[in-house]
Amino acid sequence: MQSKNHTILLMSEQKYIALVDCDSFFVSCERKLNPELEGKAVSVVSGDRGCVISRSREAKEMGVPMGQPLFMAREQFPKCIYINANHYNYATISQEVMSVLKELSPCVEVYSIDEAFVDLTGLSKLYKKNYYDLAKYIRELILEKAGIPVSIGVSRTKSLAKLASDKAKNYPDHICIAGKQGITRLLKTTEIDEIWGIGRRLAPKLRGHGIYTAYDYVQKNDIWLKSRFGKNGLEVKYELLGNLINKVSTEISLPKSISDTKSFPEFTSDLTYLKNELMTHIHAACRKLRKADCKCATIGVILKTKDFQTLFSKVDLKLSTNFEFEISEAAFPELEKMYNPKILYRSVGILLDNFNPCSNEQLELFVPDNERREKNENLGKSLDKLEAKFGRNIVKTGFTHKEIPYKQDFLTKGG
Repeated sequence: MQSKNHTILLMSEQKYIALVDCDSFFVSCERKLNPELEGKAVSVVSGDRGCVISRSREAKEMGVPMGQPLFMAREQFPKCIYINANHYNYATISQEVMSVLKELSPCVEVYSIDEAFVDLTGLSKLYKKNYYDLAKYIRELILEKAGIPVSIGVSRTKSLAKLASDKAKNYPDHICIAGKQGITRLLKTTEIDEIWGIGRRLAPKLRGHGIYTAYDYVQKNDIWLKSRFGKNGLEVKYELLGNLINKVSTEISLPKSISDTKSFPEFTSDLTYLKNELMTHIHAACRKLRKADCKCATIGVILKTKDFQTLFSKVDLKLSTNFEFEISEAAFPELEKMYNPKILYRSVGILLDNFNPCSNEQLELFVPDNERREKNENLGKSLDKLEAKFGRNIVKTGFTHKEIPYKQDFLTKGG
């Protein structure tokens, strides 16, 4: 489609795309780990002083609101079960779900920890099933192999598949197929703020122009949309009309940043405790960094006081790294600069930023510690292998204060 004012590239090939969305994912993970929670009102919270971040259907029916502080939720809904989030477990189970999808299709785009786009084109013939039966088969397979219930939307584009998946959550079979005949009906029953890429920020502006549904949106002419919402606004229209613009991509992009932090069980002003907790978060962040096969050139230390004041100190590293002890050597001095023994703290954390792929790295010719850095990298990979085999935190990192600033030691469970 081309005109004097705008150009949108439409792909001629017909695709069938599914969005697989895990139902109440964090709660589903907890139920997988503890089947006794099945059928009960369960809410996962971000911490002892956090808020509700996932709810079971029973908790939703009870009235527990998303984002409600835990202390308020406990007062108003005492019969609900509240569980602190364990993101390591959730990431592990997410990998199980994605592995099932990647066994079914060579074209899977992991969109988030609990969502993935799957190109189903051609799989209907391969599995000798229509797209509804194929979606049903995928749902049953994920439940069997990963133990997680999912909702599946299937349509011509990623935007339509996303809308169909949202509708599927309220269907008894948790499957919604929006074929050529069903697209108009889907658009007419979709509120404007439900559209992927629009959301709550633009919805009030669109309603001001009389656009209340997705169907209203696609009725607007191209020039009007382009002048107010740019090329992206125009692409949304054509995706909603069933024209494929954004293909399912299997490319893995580097994360923009990695952070790891968690509130303490009790407020503290103990510097040694802060350092040990910071080291735990550094290890978790480095593990993610190594998994992405990249290194960071910038770190930031996050320190939050009892009164919710957030302190932050950022520093550029001399050499990019993904090894815990090299990062802690830079992080601990920054923590000490911010630390005040007269203040109580509620959390500490680490931010890793400014990433470089390991494949692009070249060893510096005049750096004397190349051999040591290579050993550190191998040590980091060994830590990851041990945790993959025996579980998280099977090897813990700590430090002892000696003549050199920080000499870290390995502390293994049971010895």
